Amino acid sequence: MGTAASKRRAGRDRDYLLQTLDEHESGINCMTISADGSVLATGADDHNIRLWSAKTSPVECLSILAGHADYITYILIEENFLVSASADRTMRKWDMTNGQCVFIYSGHTSLVNRLVCTGDFLFSTSYDRTARCWDFDTGACVRVFRGHKHGILPILFIPSDPEEGEEFEEDTEIYKKDIIITGSQDNTAKTWSFETGECLKTFRGHTGAILCLATDPLGKILFTGSGDNTIRAWDIYRGTELHVFDQHQAAIINLLCFNKLLFSISADHTARCWVTDVGDCTRIYKGHKHTVSCIQIDNGLVFTGCGDAIVRCFDARSGAIKRTFKSHALAVNCLQIVDERLFSGSVDGTLKVWDISDLKGDVFPDLKSNGNASKVTHDGRGSTENRSDADSGIDDREYRDRRAQNMV
Repeated sequence: MGTAASKRRAGRDRDYLLQTLDEHESGINCMTISADGSVLATGADDHNIRLWSAKTSPVECLSILAGHADYITYILIEENFLVSASADRTMRKWDMTNGQCVFIYSGHTSLVNRLVCTGDFLFSTSYDRTARCWDFDTGACVRVFRGHKHGILPILFIPSDPEEGEEFEEDTEIYKKDIIITGSQDNTAKTWSFETGECLKTFRGHTGAILCLATDPLGKILFTGSGDNTIRAWDIYRGTELHVFDQHQAAIINLLCFNKLLFSISADHTARCWVTDVGDCTRIYKGHKHTVSCIQIDNGLVFTGCGDAIVRCFDARSGAIKRTFKSHALAVNCLQIVDERLFSGSVDGTLKVWDISDLKGDVFPDLKSNGNASKVTHDGRGSTENRSDADSGIDDREYRDRRAQNMV
C-alpha cells in the first residue's frame, strides 16, 4: 500500500509541475521579479543572471547577463535596470532591454552581500565591514558607512517621513532625516544618518550574527533575527529593546512583517508566526526536514523552500500543510509567486514552475495587504543566499567551501 500511495503522490506532484528550466549550469542563489510581474530574474553560481518571461506559457529565457567573475549573491530590479551583486566584489547595472552592462560599481574589497535601491541611490553591504551608498545613475560612491567590526549582511533604508504633528524628543531629532539600518556578524545592528554617514544608534543584545532585519510598516520598530536563535524587537528612535522572541531552536534565516504579524524561518526546521505587539508565537509551520531557507506569503498561504529540496504550502491561519511540491534534487534557495504560478530556484541549478491556481487560504485580517508595502525599503525583495550557518566568524572562503558541500 505504501508504494501505491507514493506513486499517487508523485503523480500529483507532476500534475502541479508545469515546467523545469535547467539552463543555469550550477545552483540558483537568488531571484527577483519586475514591478509588473512580467520578468523574472535568477542569479546563480555559474556567474550569470538570466531573465525569464514570467507571464508566458511556456516560460522562456529572454536574456543572459554575463560578465561577473564569480557567483551571484543578490539581484534587484529598478525600472528597466537590473543590479547584481557578486562574490567578485563588484555590482553591475544592466539594461534589461538589451542585456548590456551599463557600468560596474567597484569599491568593496570583499564579497558583496545585499543591495537596496531607493531609485536615486543604491546601497550595498559586504564582508569588508562596510556599507556603501552609490549614485544609481552615475555609479559614483557617495558615502561609506564604517563602524561594524565584522562583515555586514542585511540592510534597510527608512526615508524621512514624519507624520503630521508628530513630535520628536531632542535625542531623536535626527530621525526626521533618512536613515539606514545594517546588521552585522559582530552581533549588532546600527542606524546611520544618510546625510552625514555617522552611526546614530547601536543595538546590542544578540550573542550571534544578525542575519536578517525587518520593520513594522511605519518604520518605527526594528526586528533583528540572529544566529543566537532569537528575534528581538527594538524602538528604532531610542535604540531600546522591546521584546525578545525566543522560541526558535536554531538560527533565524529571514523575517517578513505584515502589519501586526511577523513571520520567521529558521535552521530549526520550522517557520513561525508572531504577534508583534506582545511577542507571542501564534502558529508553527512544521514538517520541514532541514533548514527553512526562503518564504513567501500570498493569499492567506505560507510558502516555504527548504534544504530538504521540498517546497511546502501551509494555511497561514491554521498552520495546516496544504501541499508539498517535490521535484528538486537539492536545497530550494528562493521562491517567487506570479499570477497563480509559483517559481522555485534550487542548488540543483533548475528553475521550476508550479501551478497553484487552486490553492486558497483562510486569510488573516493582517494578511489582506502586503506588510512590506511600507515606506521602508528592504533588502528582502529578492531572496538571498540565506545561510544556515550562523557562525559570526565565518568568512567568504569558508562559506564557499560549505556551499559546495551543500552544507548551508
